[in-house]
Amino acid sequence: MSPQTVVELGQSALTTILILAAPLLLAGLVVGLVVGILQTVTSIQEATLTYVPKMIAVIVVFIICLPWISRTMVNFTSQLLVNLPQYAR
Repeated sequence: MSPQTVVELGQSALTTILILAAPLLLAGLVVGLVVGILQTVTSIQEATLTYVPKMIAVIVVFIICLPWISRTMVNFTSQLLVNLPQYAR
């Protein structure tokens, strides 16, 4: 296996990970921003108030995106296994 192949595999793996994590991270970011703005407007300075809405939002988005996430992971893994003989050279 050439160093270029290893770099390409690592790059495709990291790209796939970032694409799969993006909806969950974006949901946490948006909910955290909204809760932060509401805390500022209402002058409620409770630090634990941000955790529960973020967790609920991330879980909901995960459940909604689960078929897409699993499909993408299966496609990536199957492409990796199909090309395994080429990588062994």
